Amino acid sequence: MHYIEVEDLAFHYENEPVLDNISFEVNSGEFVMLTGENGAAKTTLLRNILGLLKPTKGNVQISKKNRWGTNLVVGYVPQQVASFNAGFPSTVLELVQSGRYPRGKWFKQLDKEDKEHVRRSLESVGMWDVRHKRVGELSGGQKQRISLARVFATDPDLFVLDEPTTGMDVKAREEFYKLLRHNSEAHGKGILMVTHDHDELKQYVDKHIELIRKEDSPWRCFSMDSCKEPSKHLSSSH
Repeated sequence: MHYIEVEDLAFHYENEPVLDNISFEVNSGEFVMLTGENGAAKTTLLRNILGLLKPTKGNVQISKKNRWGTNLVVGYVPQQVASFNAGFPSTVLELVQSGRYPRGKWFKQLDKEDKEHVRRSLESVGMWDVRHKRVGELSGGQKQRISLARVFATDPDLFVLDEPTTGMDVKAREEFYKLLRHNSEAHGKGILMVTHDHDELKQYVDKHIELIRKEDSPWRCFSMDSCKEPSKHLSSSH
């Protein structure tokens, strides 16, 4: 089923066209990467999808239900999300555990399954060994990783990730990609991930969406294996 459906989306900042002719889907059980050179409005596209910006034209639908018929949960990690200052009081473990609390129930006791989920989430980003450190003491790259771990701890149906591997070394990135692949294949998660690591990631993904443009024209969707527009039309965009 479609977790994200984008149809002929266009977006302008005031009168300046930024995105045009964007159509694609992200389905449950599907790992999709979104690429484009610097300035390609990838983050702007994500913000349109999530309702943080309003498209100038076209439609975006995020499913209200997951594949099991319950309310869809979205896990969003924006670019450079980690901005915790040195005085941030929580430990790494406390912060990630908070992702297991139901909405409005901040002081419930975590059971064995919750704790195991938290452990796996931290291990997946290589941060289990620093779980007792204060968040404010960590480097920027480490803060980015624990932000990812907290999203994993919430167990979302749909991941929307904007350059999530910032600060990770090659080995850590590879383990992270394998984890995402496992989540899409084994657990039916939908994943839309913005990345610069095109070559590293391509073996793990189901679809590749690329934003390209002619000089002085808006960024457009171009990918033979994922965008809806027929190839004849797509070829005119690059």
